[in-house]
Amino acid sequence: MEAQYRNVVIAILATTSATSSVAQTAPVPALSGVYIHRGIPGFEPLASGPTSLVNLKRREGNVGNNRQLVGDYHNPILKPEAAEIVKKFGEMSLNHLTFDQPRNQCWPGGVPFELGNTGMQLLQTLNEIVILYSQDHQVRHIRLNQAHSARLPPSWYGDSVGHYEGDTLVIDTVGVKIGPYAMVDWYGTPHSPALHVVERYRVLDYAAAKDGLERSATENFIPDFNGKPRETSKFLQLIFTVEDSAVFTTPWSATMTYERENSSPEENRRMSGWEEEVCAENLHKYGTEKDPIVPTADKPDF
Repeated sequence: MEAQYRNVVIAILATTSATSSVAQTAPVPALSGVYIHRGIPGFEPLASGPTSLVNLKRREGNVGNNRQLVGDYHNPILKPEAAEIVKKFGEMSLNHLTFDQPRNQCWPGGVPFELGNTGMQLLQTLNEIVILYSQDHQVRHIRLNQAHSARLPPSWYGDSVGHYEGDTLVIDTVGVKIGPYAMVDWYGTPHSPALHVVERYRVLDYAAAKDGLERSATENFIPDFNGKPRETSKFLQLIFTVEDSAVFTTPWSATMTYERENSSPEENRRMSGWEEEVCAENLHKYGTEKDPIVPTADKPDF
């Protein structure tokens, strides 16, 4: 499986490089690599200002309880209708293990939902950024130095265009498709077709990344096997901003601080050789959740 995964990556790079016709003249930051985010469910709420929801249910260490997802429906970013939806899902989570959402129903997560993935690989080419997520092998394509399409059919990851601003990769996404589980986070916060997400990625050393790591450790559950960040590592920090006037009272922001694959042989093997996670091949939830309704096509793609 690992060899097949490498072949897919090589094919993506070869295709995007072969179609390039414009030379890149300005230097760009070296962002390509494999990264891990240790916390679950992922988002790192900011210390102040409009920011992402936190979990009202806590577990040992006073961190968010990843087994009971009760989003703070009092957060002022939520319009009343959205707050009611979050509250409803929280009540369901208290009565069951979880509620239907993209991860347990085998549906694409889109952005910003998928930003909370615990593993990701970022690939830079001349005209495109490709991001691969470890959970269910989801893939995003970001066109560089282009405008959004004039005719924009909604898609699971929307239309993403990017550019560099100094040491930062900026990605702008619109046109995210509304599916049966259209959510921006693990708490079931909804979104509408007006969703607009801006991501800003840059590489940091430990000192600069420490604030985000500490905010993650305060809010997110970190399994023991994920270890602790190393001061010698490099980190990829994402600052993302979400706008959706149909759902939110104001734009809001949060961070994700990923650690780059590092010098530990054991962790390198675990991060590089991602285990295969195919949701559609594991439909039975052992009685803790109802089986997912796997997406199916009415006709073959080819």
